[in-house]
Amino acid sequence: MKMASKHITQETFDAAVRENIEEFELGPEEAVKEAVEQFESQGVDLGNIVKTTPKVSADGPQEPTHDILQALDDLQESMARSHPQEVSAHLARFCEQCKQQKACRFLAAEKGAYPILLATWKLATAGDQGLLLQALNALSALTDGQPDLLDTQGLQLLVATLARNADSANVTCSGIRCVRHACLKHEQNRQSLVKAGVLPLLTGAIARHSRCADVVREGLLGLRIMTFDDDIRVPFGRAHDHAKMIVQENGGLKVLIEAAKGRSRSPDTPSRPLPQSSNQAVNAWVPLRRGVWPGVTHALPSLQDLVKQVLSALRAIAGNDDVKDAIVRAGGTETIVSAMTRHLASPQVCEQSCAALCVLALRKPENSRVIVEGGGALAALQAMKAHPQEVGVQKQACMLIRNLVARSQTFSQPILDLGAEALISRARATHRDCEDVAKAALRDLGCHVELQELWTGQKGNLAP
Repeated sequence: MKMASKHITQETFDAAVRENIEEFELGPEEAVKEAVEQFESQGVDLGNIVKTTPKVSADGPQEPTHDILQALDDLQESMARSHPQEVSAHLARFCEQCKQQKACRFLAAEKGAYPILLATWKLATAGDQGLLLQALNALSALTDGQPDLLDTQGLQLLVATLARNADSANVTCSGIRCVRHACLKHEQNRQSLVKAGVLPLLTGAIARHSRCADVVREGLLGLRIMTFDDDIRVPFGRAHDHAKMIVQENGGLKVLIEAAKGRSRSPDTPSRPLPQSSNQAVNAWVPLRRGVWPGVTHALPSLQDLVKQVLSALRAIAGNDDVKDAIVRAGGTETIVSAMTRHLASPQVCEQSCAALCVLALRKPENSRVIVEGGGALAALQAMKAHPQEVGVQKQACMLIRNLVARSQTFSQPILDLGAEALISRARATHRDCEDVAKAALRDLGCHVELQELWTGQKGNLAP
């Protein structure tokens, strides 16, 4: 049995570093390295420890401190003096420090960063949108991996901020990022934000800022996280309820369709929208069906990312059986197959396409029929051929094939005629992670599978 890791405070680590410098005359880098080796040899977990030498402030003799804490102190002082320009500069410094490593965020939170940022945030809501954006960026950086920091007051202020600044793409984008960080692995925050009305704000942001790829991407990720069931601290969550609410109460399917019409951005020109197609009336799912608009093929990687995010969102909300049927009735399976066919060279799009179809087919024979007749099985096998070394593609394709035939045996022979057995067997032989799903697919296709009986439950002879 693995023993629990030991933990120390930042002060203990810093004291060891100073001792190495002062008593053993080691250089700063060597002193830190020696301290790390010392504690790790004792089984101490240093994941939340800032492994740099504390610096002495130029203001005079005082206890050395880390850059993240100095930025926090400066921010607090500028707030006390009511100097907006200084507050803005220190917020930017603090944000950059938080982004460097998780240990910096942990140390800042431990030293009271959240209430300081909350006070700054409240001050900025008075009308300084530039300061508001910086406060949200800093809060987003601080809460990355630390969702417990946001209290009820912060969650309510977050919803109010998104509602009041719905027309600002930058504030909306940063605010939704805060929502994501607050909800990842935190079921209570998810439920609280949904109760406070965050779902229409997320779908509304995607619709309102459909030409801004950053907002669309953040909004899609936000919707996905609302359907997660990833908090081990609660026995069960409300992922399926949230998925149903997204579709039935907030027009989620329509939002995804309209998001697919939006203009993307070229990776090398992040602030310039791409021109829209002028030679055709784009239909509801144009980027998924067509892949790119005429004249903007240079932006293909960016468009593929948008397609992947739409597919991921569809996959997330399809956990609910009613939502599955709504997606199929809306022509979602045809759209997903078209996306996979058009973007066959992209392993990410292929993986998400197979995964989305896999969810739609689960325990749904009628959906399986629509997928097979629409070329879904063929597209999945083509993806397996195109990406033999991509374990994600191979695994999701195997799971899709299995779901298609598990309750619809009539599809087994047509899928085998497409060459499924050889491709699934190759995936099984190539990727250890595909072993179980490949065997299940082959078994349900009616293929011969060697099943090893690991234990019969009978007592055998034991060697002395």
